[in-house]
Amino acid sequence: MSKTHKVLVSSNDYPESALKLLQDNFTVVQTKYCNFGPEGLEKAYPELLTLIPGCSALVWQSHHPVTNELLDRAGYNHCNVEELRARFIKLSNTPNVLSTAVAELTVALMLGTARRFTENLDQVKRGEWEIGFQKVLGTEIRGSTVGIIGLGGIGQTIVRKLNGWEVARFLYTGHREKPEGKDLGAQFVSLDTLLSQSDFVVLAVPLNNETRHMINRQTLAKMKKSGILINIGRGDLVDQEALYEALSNGTIGAAGLDVTTPEPLPRDHPLLTLSNIFVLPHIGSATVRTRRDMAELAARNVIKALNGEPLLTPVLP
Repeated sequence: MSKTHKVLVSSNDYPESALKLLQDNFTVVQTKYCNFGPEGLEKAYPELLTLIPGCSALVWQSHHPVTNELLDRAGYNHCNVEELRARFIKLSNTPNVLSTAVAELTVALMLGTARRFTENLDQVKRGEWEIGFQKVLGTEIRGSTVGIIGLGGIGQTIVRKLNGWEVARFLYTGHREKPEGKDLGAQFVSLDTLLSQSDFVVLAVPLNNETRHMINRQTLAKMKKSGILINIGRGDLVDQEALYEALSNGTIGAAGLDVTTPEPLPRDHPLLTLSNIFVLPHIGSATVRTRRDMAELAARNVIKALNGEPLLTPVLP
């Protein structure tokens, strides 16, 4: 390895431990701006265009896409794999390290919706508590059927986290039955069966052409009227207009979302007028440990790539 290699870090909030890994091996350049939200578009991106020429690697830490303009200036969307392949650019990601944090948040969303946190927190803010034996009653995870769409690393971790919650049945669906499902005591079923029998429907699949708007008017109509939808995948897995209708007219009971379209969700979005929805600002992996582990894995992949070694977590080796 040589410090003649230059590595560009795309945001000013990259964890210090991961930054040191890179600095010990390479010349590191870093934008002085946070590469998220308006600051990322208006300040970080123009600076990155000036910093990237001559860089051997880019650590992309942002919810904004890597543009062709940036790739051209590098001389990476988020991520255009075919464009990267055509340019012979290696690509890695940071899978698995976030499974525990996202699974824990999934349980929190399940509790938040089932125990009607949105309504109850509103009572606290208003100082008007509804008192009575039958007031604002929620439901329990205990005895429920939990259906997981996508039994990958995150889906499997969700099942493990819920094992102590006295769940009656775990169902899952996907392209094929998985041996891990049997090990976890989860039953492989069709999507229709999962939707109609689950008390909680958890979306844990990646976004692609097949899964985009997989939750729509037709699929929502197949859920229980008391059913709760949890989305910790990507916002566009759900047709949000259809979800608003389903929550408004009682087609389903409630929804818990960590992801939306767009992000951030506008304050006047119709979904936010509903009491039977619990929304978080895409914080699935937002723990100190997980973000540090993600950053350090990205740094180690850069070190491997620039040393001519196989990537630890290759997408394009």
